[in-house]
Amino acid sequence: MAREPLGLKAYALSLLARREYSRQELRGRLITQARKRAQWAATDPLGGAADPLQAFFDGDALPATAAEPDPEALAAEVDTVLDWLAERRHQSDARFIESRVHARAPKLGQARIRQELARHGVELDADTQQALKDSEAERARAVWRKRFGEPATDPAERARQMRFLAARGFAPALIRRIVGGRDDD
Repeated sequence: MAREPLGLKAYALSLLARREYSRQELRGRLITQARKRAQWAATDPLGGAADPLQAFFDGDALPATAAEPDPEALAAEVDTVLDWLAERRHQSDARFIESRVHARAPKLGQARIRQELARHGVELDADTQQALKDSEAERARAVWRKRFGEPATDPAERARQMRFLAARGFAPALIRRIVGGRDDD
């Protein structure tokens, strides 16, 4: 018999123990978990009976017809858990942004970081955005040097290097300066 799924608070805390989550991302995972929990409860063949054999002979072991869980009730339950987590500072969008920027900034440009954060339902604050903008040239140069090391000798190689930096979210003008070898310190 399958184990009962974790409660929403326990599940959320287990997720947050591994890494930071944005509220939107955590909400999606919790709604999925709440839906699984509701389906598990609705299809429990024994209905939580203490004596499974007696329940079988009483005819209670037939699977219940599971109604689709109410999405609004699930969302309300999840929002309550998210509010509880935020009150106790277990979940914080600011902390999520800080950890994501810290992990991604050495390899990616400002545009790509903003895009990734938007996918998680959060935006950069002005201070962090300015700090990323100020360090963008040195970060792009470090990424380029690690991968290529020297300016391209032919147009095909130059285009490849430019695509590499563009895919990582660096600004086009900055890419042209770095790949052209005009941005050395």
